[in-house]
Amino acid sequence: MNLRAKESMPVLQRDHALHLLREMLRIRRFEEKSAELYAAAKIRGFLHLYIGEEAVAVGVMQALEPRDAVVATYREHGHALVRGVSAASVMAEMCGKVEGCCRGRGGSMHIFDAATRFYGGNAIVGGGLPLAVGLALADKMMRRKQVTACFFGEGAVAEGEFHESMNLAALWGLPVVFCCENNLYAMGTALERSESETDLCLKAASFEVPSWPVDGMDILAVEEAARRAVTAVRSGGGPYFLEFRTYRFRAHSMFDPELYRTKQEVEEWKKRDPIPNFSVLLKEQGLLKEEDLDLIEAEVGAEIHEAVQFAEAGNWEPVEDLTRFVYSEQGRP
Repeated sequence: MNLRAKESMPVLQRDHALHLLREMLRIRRFEEKSAELYAAAKIRGFLHLYIGEEAVAVGVMQALEPRDAVVATYREHGHALVRGVSAASVMAEMCGKVEGCCRGRGGSMHIFDAATRFYGGNAIVGGGLPLAVGLALADKMMRRKQVTACFFGEGAVAEGEFHESMNLAALWGLPVVFCCENNLYAMGTALERSESETDLCLKAASFEVPSWPVDGMDILAVEEAARRAVTAVRSGGGPYFLEFRTYRFRAHSMFDPELYRTKQEVEEWKKRDPIPNFSVLLKEQGLLKEEDLDLIEAEVGAEIHEAVQFAEAGNWEPVEDLTRFVYSEQGRP
């Protein structure tokens, strides 16, 4: 089990500790239910599950404020939930219903919610990086003390957008926290087979950006690193880069035959599952009782059940609205 030495553990407040555990469980149970709905053909298209990586989204979001912006990838359901987008809205969107956060037009890979400043959900690898730089540039020009957190996988590091975005963010001193979720395989290619330098912090450091590797399976390590980075960025310290070394327990997508890694490797990583490991730690510190866990599971289960009911009772967009939001060359709807 991946627990740090007790003398190095921060003092945990019970309410906050249970909040962290609940948020990770919300993501896990939501994703498991999504897989069920996909198998039943109620969710269609592509579906990328976040199971195993929950500590990253939950830990980082603790450091952000409502005024901050979040840019994510197509594996973004968990980020959206923790950011404050309702489970019902996300589930309805994934089911293609008009009650979804994007009227069912975005689906799993394009969750968006202006009210929470959640700017995707971006289906293109690396596509969110330039958007994050643009948001941060606007904040700096308007002299707003706001931060943009940009999540992306290690596969995006091979894209030109990564280098362009890192360079401009550093050059202009922009308030961006670059959050690289390194799950080792991108879509299905091992990092060492695609990158000559696998220490991603060194790549970011080449742009004179402070860079830290973080155990992405440790919720407390993630939260601590995120708070340090966000504090520095918000105070005008320019961009920061955090490499969260994590692992997805499920395949890249529901279509992935998963031929690039062994079942034994996956099982080894599951021993570092952030949810049961954190639960054990809280029990050892007297912050979690079995009845607490049962209550959290019941609350999460009820929330997801209601979200599914909401989505299934939702409406398909009328055919006559098909061209709504589509504009002609003359600029008229």
